[in-house]
Amino acid sequence: MVESNLQLDLLFGALSDHTRRAILARVAKAEMSIGEIAAHFELTFGAISKHIKVLEKANLVTKRRRGKEQVVLIVPKTVNVARKHIERYARMWAERFDKLEAILREDATS
Repeated sequence: MVESNLQLDLLFGALSDHTRRAILARVAKAEMSIGEIAAHFELTFGAISKHIKVLEKANLVTKRRRGKEQVVLIVPKTVNVARKHIERYARMWAERFDKLEAILREDATS
């Protein structure tokens, strides 16, 4: 079965990059300006901004104004979508391994 869902593709594409996952981990703890985020990386402000745009497109983060600067906030609802999707596959594989274990036990006693 092949799944085709643009939002899931955007979500997992955004999560596929180490820098974006690190940005997400930081803003999960507290909202931060783009400059505050950039200070933690050896990347240009522009590069960080591009990573944030990818996270925004996937709806993992959102931006809002705080005085003269924009701050980045995590969108927990979208993170939960990813978690639920992964958990579905984890359950499926756990069931398969349980069935395999039962078959192997049956063969061992035969």
